[in-house]
Amino acid sequence: MARDGFEVAVNGINNNYKHSNGKSNGISAYSNGHKVNGAQSKVQSTKSTPTFKEHFEQTPLGVAIWTYLGYAILVVIGQIRDFLRSIGIEKIKSCTEPKLPGFVPLFQSWESFYTRNLYRRVRDCWNRPIGSVAWAEMDILERVSYDHGWNFELTGKKQRVLNLGSYNYLGFSQNEGPCADAVEDIVNKYGVGTCASRQEMGYLDLHRNLDILVAEYLGVEDAITVPMGFATNSMNMPLLVGKGCLILSDELNHASLILGSRLSGASIRTFKHNDMEDLEEKLRFAVAEGMPRTHRPWKKILIVVEGIYSMEGSIVRLPDIIQLKKKYKAYIYLDEAHSIGALGPHGKGVVDYFGLNPKDIDVMMGTFTKSFGAVGGYLGGSKNLVNHLRVSSHSAIYSGSMPPCVIQQVISSMKIMLGKDGTNEGKQRIDTLAWNTTYFRQRLVEMGFIVYGNEHSPVVPILLFMPGKISCLSRECLKRGLGIVVVGFPATPIIESRARFCLSAAHTKEMLDKALDILDEVGDLLKLKYSRLKRQPALAESDNKELKNGTRNSSVSTFADLCTLSMKIIKTL
Repeated sequence: MARDGFEVAVNGINNNYKHSNGKSNGISAYSNGHKVNGAQSKVQSTKSTPTFKEHFEQTPLGVAIWTYLGYAILVVIGQIRDFLRSIGIEKIKSCTEPKLPGFVPLFQSWESFYTRNLYRRVRDCWNRPIGSVAWAEMDILERVSYDHGWNFELTGKKQRVLNLGSYNYLGFSQNEGPCADAVEDIVNKYGVGTCASRQEMGYLDLHRNLDILVAEYLGVEDAITVPMGFATNSMNMPLLVGKGCLILSDELNHASLILGSRLSGASIRTFKHNDMEDLEEKLRFAVAEGMPRTHRPWKKILIVVEGIYSMEGSIVRLPDIIQLKKKYKAYIYLDEAHSIGALGPHGKGVVDYFGLNPKDIDVMMGTFTKSFGAVGGYLGGSKNLVNHLRVSSHSAIYSGSMPPCVIQQVISSMKIMLGKDGTNEGKQRIDTLAWNTTYFRQRLVEMGFIVYGNEHSPVVPILLFMPGKISCLSRECLKRGLGIVVVGFPATPIIESRARFCLSAAHTKEMLDKALDILDEVGDLLKLKYSRLKRQPALAESDNKELKNGTRNSSVSTFADLCTLSMKIIKTL
């Protein structure tokens, strides 16, 4: 099937939209859970359809061995220290439960061991308190520990740093400007909270206005808003599927989707990340075999995916999934928490990015906590679907409704994105974010870092691998005035620890250049430049304005050229 020059592939029906599975970097087959190892997956594009290129370079074998060895040493040391604590040589400073005769431990587990002996050593790299607006720059409150990470004390000092850790994609996390002014007026008129649920005197005219505006933004019949993004998935998925239904979930889906799937009581099967062949195989088996033992047909099959995967920086292969949905008569549940506002020529998410019809998506979910600088989430779709959710949703019945000030923040920012404020500011934010994303990603690749994800994703992970380098990178960047997020096991696979940068329309080129200079320096210091791909020349200044979200000028083709370069490298090995 082809749509506006965008060709999809399912089990080889059309091969222009498949991951490349051959050798790359001299190593064959799969790696890191991805089917692209140092190469790009690429499709032809038109002006209305983006190129689709994702980069997942394979973990070097030597680095993987040293990473496993590093974690093994930490575990052995932790076991020794736990033994010393048990015999009274070392003082127990962590929260432990009393040893009751005849009772098994209630909460002592591997997680508590990991927290006590591994995480505690690097606690200063997480939970850093912020003393300002989390905008392009922010103030981090200084704190010290006198007992090796067990406890922290604030010193009263602040450090101004560049912010590459917040999900402030469109730059609406501000305490000044039209959104902040509108919020202040709403607080004066409505107060701060509603003190009731949507079904019990907590449904304001603002809530209805927001529902209508969200439906217009998404291009669907109706929408319902929820005061908490996590609960948008976990509390509403059980209303859509239940016992006798099947959920096919991407293996890298967010915890809220996993919890919602489990609470539903439906059978759950995972498919390999963004692997359409594996998804079709499971769909075909589910349709042909039906339920276990009885072999009766499933009541319904729900495919659950995300727009942008926040740990990988990858984008869902939505055209493929829509084709499979239609072929096997399944439903699609699309979580656009990270993609809404951040993708597409109009900032309307992954559906806009691919130029697809929103009506092909059965349930469109997203949050306001990222691109719109607020809190809460939404569910959009047909009027029948939304009416069912309004009547039955636990988040509508038992939870306090969204506060008026939060509603106004979303309404004001969304109207700017739609151009209803009479300015071109929304389009400028979209274009700035798109350029920042491509520029920052390309520069990191040129420096020699292993960068994961799609070239248009504002979530930019670089691989660190070794446990000691996780904390070192975070601390060294903070010393130089750069605030970043680092992620390690168990949030990622044990050999795929990473730093995750989130780009924003609020970042200027000067800010990005400063951050890149810091990363270049620290990357050399910590030997983090693991990439075996040839480095490319820097992005020309004249190309700055030609980088658009999915419509980049062909003269800027570093990412596309990487595939060719990797194949040349293979031939020389």
